[in-house]
Amino acid sequence: MAELNTGDGGGGKGGKVRSKKQNSKVDLTAMVDLAFLLITFFMLTTSLSKPQSMDLSLPDKEDDPTKKVDTKVDENRTMTVMLGADNKMVYYMGLLATPKIGPKDIAYGKDGIRKELLTQKKAVLAYSTALGKPKNGIIVIIKPTKKSNYRNLVDILDEMAISGVDTYAIVPEFTPEETKLIDKKPE
Repeated sequence: MAELNTGDGGGGKGGKVRSKKQNSKVDLTAMVDLAFLLITFFMLTTSLSKPQSMDLSLPDKEDDPTKKVDTKVDENRTMTVMLGADNKMVYYMGLLATPKIGPKDIAYGKDGIRKELLTQKKAVLAYSTALGKPKNGIIVIIKPTKKSNYRNLVDILDEMAISGVDTYAIVPEFTPEETKLIDKKPE
């Protein structure tokens, strides 16, 4: 039990005679009980923040790795984005040997890769509609290097969601030409 001591009023000799004051005692037990009840109530009724995650569709695991099937896609619909060290990003449209656009260095964000994704998405949709296949949209191949960081990969996946790109793949393999391109120092 907690007490509050207010003193006994002095008690020295001489001077005025004063009446003796009683020590007042305050019982704080009820206040402590109330505090713990409130803490328990708010802990149980407060919802914890839920982690945010993005849904990714992963391919089925093959039992036999020799039965590797390559998927052919139209090079006019394909955009390759390579992620390098120090937040470097390079993209090109089509094949690297005969690119439709690029290869170009580009920045992250709304004025960089997002603007280019939306532009190319619109161009690919117009191209597919002209061929009579309006459902075929852009395909983005994301190639992170071993030197790129996790944050860059998350940023580019966020850009895919923001710009509405439905078909994209994360591919860890690089050709020697792509390795030279991403490792090249900026001028």
